[in-house]
Formats: sequence, structure tokens, C-alpha cells
Amino acid sequence: MKNYTSSLKVFLYRYFLIFLVYQICNILFYALNTEYFDNITLQNIIGSILFDFSSISYITFIFLIAHAIPGNFKYRQSYQTILKISFFLVNLLFVAANLIDIIYFRFTGRRSTFSMITAKGMEKEALGLFFSFIIEFWYIPLLLIILSILFWKSIPNFKNKSEIKHFTKQKFLKQSFYFLTSAFLLLIIARGGFQKKPLRIVDAARYSSCKNAPLILNTSFCILKTIFQKDDIEKVNYFDQKSLDSIYKPILSFKKAGTVNKKNVVIIILESFGHENINKKQTPFLDSLITKSYYFKNGFANGKVSIDAVPSIISSIPSLMNNSFIISSYSLNKTNSLPKILKKEGYATSFFHGAFNGSQNFDQYSKASGFEQYYGKDEYIGPEAFDGKWGIFDEEFLQFFAKKLSTFKEPFFSSIFTISSHNPYRIPERYKNKFPKGTTVVQESIAYTDYSLKLFFEKAKTQKWYNNTLFVISADHTSSSGESEIDKTIIGKFHIPILFFDPGNPNFYGANEKNFQQIDIMPSIVEYLGIKTDLICFGKSFKSDQNFAVFYLQGIYHCVQDEYYLAFANNQVIGLYNWKKDPLLKNDLQTKNTFKTLQISNFLKAYIQNFNERVIDNRLSI
Repeated sequence: MKNYTSSLKVFLYRYFLIFLVYQICNILFYALNTEYFDNITLQNIIGSILFDFSSISYITFIFLIAHAIPGNFKYRQSYQTILKISFFLVNLLFVAANLIDIIYFRFTGRRSTFSMITAKGMEKEALGLFFSFIIEFWYIPLLLIILSILFWKSIPNFKNKSEIKHFTKQKFLKQSFYFLTSAFLLLIIARGGFQKKPLRIVDAARYSSCKNAPLILNTSFCILKTIFQKDDIEKVNYFDQKSLDSIYKPILSFKKAGTVNKKNVVIIILESFGHENINKKQTPFLDSLITKSYYFKNGFANGKVSIDAVPSIISSIPSLMNNSFIISSYSLNKTNSLPKILKKEGYATSFFHGAFNGSQNFDQYSKASGFEQYYGKDEYIGPEAFDGKWGIFDEEFLQFFAKKLSTFKEPFFSSIFTISSHNPYRIPERYKNKFPKGTTVVQESIAYTDYSLKLFFEKAKTQKWYNNTLFVISADHTSSSGESEIDKTIIGKFHIPILFFDPGNPNFYGANEKNFQQIDIMPSIVEYLGIKTDLICFGKSFKSDQNFAVFYLQGIYHCVQDEYYLAFANNQVIGLYNWKKDPLLKNDLQTKNTFKTLQISNFLKAYIQNFNERVIDNRLSI
């Protein structure tokens, strides 16, 4: 049994070695992103260790089998060499994912899942962006190289403790007992204990505030939990149907207001133009346009990545799943999307995105949501303007957009998604040193896109369709580099500019103080145009008396209602704050204001129940 126990000891040593490597990754993750988190507590550390042990146990389970399965074949040198190399490579892949997430977390606000790691929907851009990542964040590959060398050198080798003898029935039974016992224990550690359900991503909320949840999780765990996950929502039954309908019902009815206002509609989605970049001298044109527009001061994104913004804006479908709706199994569900609604009113419809065709599945989703035409990098006609990584620079693509709009029969509905203010934030060489660098890495490219937007409107003003067009401008999400403390709160992470500009209606301007989100854009346009229709819609019109916004981030639901913000996870409230009086969200009011806690949590539960049921049952349209 000496060789057998030696083999088990080698596994245990390697197991705790990789645990130590994870602690180094955790320290680096926190140290290089300190400004995004609150102070660490003992509970945070305990939770982090629990999730580390869980992910390591899942990953190394196959290696436990290889080390502990009965039989003398395990003691051959060739077998042990292959086992050591395999252990090193498999674990190194997950360590690399954790190190990459040190940077990627800044853009998404969450630990990466399997779909994000595999760049689903971004296959064509991935290679170019990968090399840009290595150049810009060179210290991450360097850390990986150093850590991999130390890791390899620290992995112990198996050494025979005695001469290999005949394998008897007694040895088989004894080794089988050790094998089954150790496998059972490792599975218990992997699932996080003896509780009813194994550890889930959402369980991180038990050990921390919303802000510190990414510290509790590790990227390996999030990848493993989503690698085979086809559908990541399930039906809930908080209320019976009568109670559910009385609290929240996502059916909106719009009555025809005289004659339909056949204005053209143009939606411009600006990459990374979070509120943190507005009025910072980087966006003089947009800042000026805001003063002439109907501006939503408390605008919110419904997701943290670009791929979440399109279904939110175009189809009023919030991002309430770990997987983005566009790349989920529900992406082809029938929806009441804006292009379908406007097509019935005689509108020509088109979607523009300057990146590679296929990028983020926008071309497929635009087709599924009812757009008649899609224009990507492949359809671009104009001066050479490829940025070398991502697609066509914003200036040229917006000019191409303006020219194409002039060829469409009115009324038309068209949307464009800009790209230049996306990492690696490239701008044309001719504009180097033209725009202010700003104080964050994204702001020079923000200034360039703002300038490109200005040139687009200058071009549009000369076209006959201009005064008969409603322009809607929204950021897709915030950038990764807000500097103020408020920018780093959950409210700040979703705060974006949203505005409606109608040059033919000079009376349609002013600042709206209500909570307004991307999913409110579609019903607001429908009501502004005076279209009679019934919609399944998770947003509300700008004329509605309702005053809420709902968004989701890695297992935690967030609801802003009036001046209150509530966080909800694991079927329970984990925080209630008055975000206007307490913008840094320091004072939890859930025990002091039980009435408001119950009121908002019931609304949110009804909202979740409606969303999950209708998405799963394909009931997103009437």
C-alpha cells in the first residue's frame, strides 16, 4: 500500500498547490481592481475559499480518479509523467482565465462565463483583439508566464516507495475503499457541502455585498457552471396568476392618437458612452445636443455588455440571464420588436454595425427581430477606413450611414451601433493629438466618436428627411473606467445617457428626472408616433406614471424604483438603499423600511416571474 498512499499524497499536494495558486490570483484580482470593491471582510474570505475549493475539486476530480483508482498500472513512470503534464496544462488554462478576468472584469462588472471566454458571437474579431490585449496589458501575460514556471517547478513527482508486487484481491478491496471514500469527499467539497443544491454563481451573494460578489467567485467556477448550461433561467412561482397580474403585467396597449405621425426613426447606439464620460469635455457635441433634446437624466442600461443592448433597445427585452439573450436558446423567440411594429406601418427598416459581419450575432438578431436590411463591414462602401482590429472607423461608417438613409423610401426606421470607443480604442492616425486624452483610457476614442457624430448630424441636416426624423441616442453600457465613487456603485455601473431629439418639434426638449431604461425606448417611440398596438413589453413609455428600472448582474437582480434601489438574490432581499440621499449605497434600509422593502421586492418578483415564464414559453408577443 506504500505506493498507493504515496500516489494519494501526491494528489493532495498538487490539489493544495493549485489552491495556493488560486489565492495568488485572488490577491492579484483584488490588488489590481481595488477601486471597484468595498473593504474585504472575514465573511468575504470564507466565501472565496469555499468557491475556490469547489472549482478546484470539479477540475481535479478526474485526476483523483487517475491517482486513486485501484491497480498497479498507476506506478509506471510514463503514466505518472502524462498525469503530471495533464494536471499542469488543464489547471493552467483555468489559471489563465482568472488572470485575464483581472482586466476583463473592468469592462463587464462580472466574472466571465463560458460564452464570454469563448467569445461567442465575436469569433472574427477575437484574434485581433487578443493581440491588442497582450500589448496593452502586457503584465498579465508576464504574470501568467511567471506563475506557470513556479507552478510547474512546484508540482511534486511520484516516487515508488516499494517494489511493485502482485495485485491481490485484498489490495483491490482496500484500495477501492480509499478510492470511493476520497471521491465521495471531493464531490462533497465540489458541491459546497451537504446542502440541498450544489453551489451556484448566485450563492456568492450570501458571503458579500453586491459590490464584492466578484471577489467571492472565481472565473473557473463561473465557466464550469455555464459550460453545459443551455438555458439559464427557470420558472418561479412567487404568486398565483391573479396576484401576479395585480402586481405587474407586461402588456401595454397604445391607442391611436389621431393620425399616425409618420416620422422617420433613427436609433444611434454609442459604444461605451456611459454617463461617466458626459460633460467631461470629451463630448462637446453630445453635451450640446442634450440641451436641445428630451433628455433622461436617470437613464440606465439593461446590461453590462454590448450584446445586451440591442434586444433591450430594439425589442424591450431586458438582460435577466447569465447568457445574453442574443446568444441564448431563446434568441429566435417571437417578439414584438420595433422593426416589426414599424414595418406594419409602412416603414423600411435597416440595421448598421461597422464591425465584421457576424460580430456579436447582431446580423442574425437583426434578421430575427424583423429588420429588412443589415449593413456591416462587408457592405461598407467608402474610403479605406478599417481600424485593423474591429471594423470601420466611426467617422466613415456614420457618413456611409447618412448616405444610405438618403436612399431609403420614407418613412424609414434605421439603427446604427458605433464601434470606435471599444477596446482597443483606436482612432485614425490623422487625428492623433487632435482630441483631449482625458483622464481614462477610453476618453480619447469617446471624443473621436463624438466628433464623428457631429459630422453625421452636419451631413444629415442637409438632407430632406432630417426635419421629419426622430433621433434616439443611447449608450450601450457604461465604460470600464468611471473615476468617481458613484461611478463604481451598482447605480453608476448602469447609468447611461438616453435622449430623444426631434429637429421638427422644437417643443420636445427638457430634462426628465424619472428612471428610464433601454427597454423603455421601444414603447416610448411607439407612443410618440401615435401607433395603435398592444405589446408584450417589459419597459414602459416615457409618458407612463411608473418609475422603475430593472437590471441583472451575475445572479443578483437590481431594481430602481423612485428614489430607492433594491438588490435581490437567492429569493431574498440583500439590500435596500435610498440612492438619491445615499448615492454611495452605504446605509441599508431593509430593516428600517420594511414597507418599501416588501413593496419593491414584490414588484421585482412579479417582474422576474413574468419574464422567466414568457421567455421559456415563447410568449413575448401578442
